[in-house]
Amino acid sequence: MTKADLADKVSEGLSCRKNEAFDLVELTLETIKEAIEKEGHVKISGFGRFIVKEKKARRGRNPQTGDEITITPRKILTFKASTVLKIKVNLV
Repeated sequence: MTKADLADKVSEGLSCRKNEAFDLVELTLETIKEAIEKEGHVKISGFGRFIVKEKKARRGRNPQTGDEITITPRKILTFKASTVLKIKVNLV
């Protein structure tokens, strides 16, 4: 599903124009991104949680040369589905 598909569904559900629905979808996603950036997590009840985790520096190996390298520390974004969502998609 794309943003355009989401906007179509919102447009149908709210009986509004597609460009208004697209703006609403854009605003929602932008708000979620900003919250993740500021707070490091977002919880949407019945859907799941987006969490920023820190990965420490670690040793790795260059697969082409076999040389040992240090992988720099970084942040990763994880998603943990809620129980409600897991049940909907039969993962539980």
